Amino acid sequence: MTAVDLDRWLSGVLKPEMFAEADPSRNGLQVDNDGRDISCVAFAVDACRDSFERAAAAGAGMLVVHHGLFWKEAECVTGPLYQRIKTLFDNNIALYASHLPLDAHPLVGHNAGLAARIGLERLEPFGIWRGLPIGFKGFFSEPVHLDVVLSRLFPDGKKPLAVLPFGQQNVCSVGIVSGGASDEVWQAIDEKLDLFITGEISHEIYHPSQEHGISVIAGGHYQTETVGLKLLAEKLALETGLETVFIDVPTGL
Repeated sequence: MTAVDLDRWLSGVLKPEMFAEADPSRNGLQVDNDGRDISCVAFAVDACRDSFERAAAAGAGMLVVHHGLFWKEAECVTGPLYQRIKTLFDNNIALYASHLPLDAHPLVGHNAGLAARIGLERLEPFGIWRGLPIGFKGFFSEPVHLDVVLSRLFPDGKKPLAVLPFGQQNVCSVGIVSGGASDEVWQAIDEKLDLFITGEISHEIYHPSQEHGISVIAGGHYQTETVGLKLLAEKLALETGLETVFIDVPTGL
């Protein structure tokens, strides 16, 4: 498949046009290659030089990222940005970005993936950002202890950035918005959910969470936004037969 073919396949799955007004990211094919066929596609959270170099070492002809190079405001291609793009050109790697579409997708999105990972059922839209729901809330068929939720959330043994265990220990209802969605705790409070899961939280939500009796898990901005990329890679490999590889460049944040 060429970069144009992959752009068509990815956009057919992710529907970036649905988020065009709300999303500051320029979703879709951000950097093309010379048109040659691509047999290996890499996936990474960030469009950083480290990701580009590792994608090149893996023999990838395209890199799919959550945080791309280009947002709504035009940027001058100088300094570190020039060096990043030069790395793509030097290695003939195309770049595809998917921001909100990969947060919100009901099958291969970060939030749907996290919900499935911990065993939520009866999923409903949750987490309104610029008028669009990008997260999910759901319910356990029977109460699950907070420690068990944590073990399911990170089956590889990784640790969350922070846990505010202010709600009941046996959790029935959960709201999830990956990344930096600290303020969405207010929707979780309004809907009387037992637990809110996001990537990173601010100091300002500590006392309100405690006073309203809701638990909060800050799983890490990076860690919560690897989920959808891995699901998307699996779907691409299954449906096209292309080789896929996940490029892990954790920030610890």
